[in-house]
Amino acid sequence: MALLCSLVAPAAGQAPAALREYHAPPAISPPAIDGSLDDAAWSAAPWTEPFVDIRGEGWPEPHLGTRARIVWDERFLYVGAELEEPHLWATLADRDAILYREHDFEVFLDPDGDGLAYYELEINALGTEFDLFLDKPYRRKGRADIAWDIEGLRTAVRLEGTLNDPSDEDTGWSVEIAIPWSALRPPGAPADAAVAAPRPGDVWRVNFSRVQWPLTVVDGQYRKLREPADWSDHPEDNWVWSPQGEIDMHIPERWGVVRFVADRDASP
Repeated sequence: MALLCSLVAPAAGQAPAALREYHAPPAISPPAIDGSLDDAAWSAAPWTEPFVDIRGEGWPEPHLGTRARIVWDERFLYVGAELEEPHLWATLADRDAILYREHDFEVFLDPDGDGLAYYELEINALGTEFDLFLDKPYRRKGRADIAWDIEGLRTAVRLEGTLNDPSDEDTGWSVEIAIPWSALRPPGAPADAAVAAPRPGDVWRVNFSRVQWPLTVVDGQYRKLREPADWSDHPEDNWVWSPQGEIDMHIPERWGVVRFVADRDASP
């Protein structure tokens, strides 16, 4: 949800949920970025907890499963995700299209955890990419730089079913992503300003999101059940790894904690 904010707040008296934590082991070997999470590298990585409603406790559990993994090496941060999906749907094919207007999977990265200068990547079942840089959250008058690109980004999706075909029921889709450390620098910054590859013990703030729209079928094609009435209306589901407490991904202090570790045995 790159540009979407909300005034929906947690229920009165409800304490914010504890931040989720993930321990990311190094990759045994670089995974092939083909959308299939069957490489040896992924066998060393635990799955995250199942995604939950973005608002946290007291809201309906997602009716479809979503989970993610992280591994890393000296060149790349690798993210893999599996999404249950009976209705594979994606029509946005242009790079930097606003992908959260349809089903998508999203990654948010704040390397130093200060809530500033962070990165977002979205991908849909067509493999379309939408990446952007934010100097600060929107509620602090931050601005999204959509022209910024993750240089050297590699992504792939694998579909278990048929895309945009309401005549059958699908199983789901998986996502595989390789983000170069060298690409994680603000727009216009020199190469030596890029994030360094982490060392065991380093901690980042990270979150994952899935946007899921209620669909209907019109003339043999998927259509949204309805469009939002305004910016505060959310007919879509927003499912995340670490709950935000409200419908707004741009609260970096609510993102989960990713700790880079030396081996899988250091899992939380």
